[in-house]
Amino acid sequence: MATIKDVATIAGVSPSTVSRVIAGSPRISEPTKEKVRQAMAQVNYVPNAIARSLAQANTRTVGFALSRRADHAFSNPFFSEVLRGMSAVAQLQGYNILLSISIDENEEKEKCLQLIRERRVDGLIISTSRIRDELISTLVQEEAPFVVIGRSMEHPVPAVNNDNVHAAAQATLHLLDQGYRDIAFIGGPNDMVVTLDRLQGYKQALKQRQLAVETERIASVGFSEESGFQALCHMRAHGITFDAILASDDLFALGALRFAHHAGLSIPADLGIVGFNDTPMMAYAHPPLTSVRILSYELGVEAMQLLLDGLADPEHWQHKKEVVLPSHLEVRASTARLKE
Repeated sequence: MATIKDVATIAGVSPSTVSRVIAGSPRISEPTKEKVRQAMAQVNYVPNAIARSLAQANTRTVGFALSRRADHAFSNPFFSEVLRGMSAVAQLQGYNILLSISIDENEEKEKCLQLIRERRVDGLIISTSRIRDELISTLVQEEAPFVVIGRSMEHPVPAVNNDNVHAAAQATLHLLDQGYRDIAFIGGPNDMVVTLDRLQGYKQALKQRQLAVETERIASVGFSEESGFQALCHMRAHGITFDAILASDDLFALGALRFAHHAGLSIPADLGIVGFNDTPMMAYAHPPLTSVRILSYELGVEAMQLLLDGLADPEHWQHKKEVVLPSHLEVRASTARLKE
């Protein structure tokens, strides 16, 4: 007896695409539907009523994928705020959120595809995008409903993002305007699009002021306060000088604050620090830390609304809408070396 996998192999599509054709999904193109129908006829495949009803059922559940260690996932308040925004929209529209936490991108891909293929969720919100992102490429290939928080470098997909290049450039220019010249950049893993975008903004600002980009002042580390601290200790131990830090995440900024105390440096006289996300702790640090305010809650709201709009009306998916939210530099004592 022929199976869905047999039909998928002959048609040259995924089993989930065959299921969607059986369910009558409007998100599948007519040429693809015709290929699947011909393959079904070739092997005399007849979907039973139970399988058809399961394929058509809605779970009223959305998956939210986080690719980082469980003990780190919510140590960063950014994700808590994103989830809070998502929850506000989901609750109003009668949806649940299934949280999927993975240790790395391979596990994330495996878990997310399982959720989609087993119909455990109606759609996904992906919290991280990478260069040559295999998860995004596969979801596009399988025509699965999903939204990216960030942006995809390879595919036009529905996304909610910040203008990270512009925000990082403005933060770097602020440090330069305050008299700092040897600015170090602490970023996350260098395969993440958000890291590359913020690094690009940092480089643009230096070039705008005719300053050289010194690669030894650029560090790529894991997302933790400890990683930020250790990166700066490593620079100092190797004789790399710097008088300011652009931290691409507030956790790194807190690591820089710890480093300053450890090294006996005065903030902002000896060391300026700028973070990213402007989580609540930044205003209460000693001294209060300058940070780029990202609308984390609104990112969650917009991502969930974009996904649910697409689930309600598949025509929305054809527009590949990208929402870009504004950001704002909150200047505090950690960079107030000169009067503005």
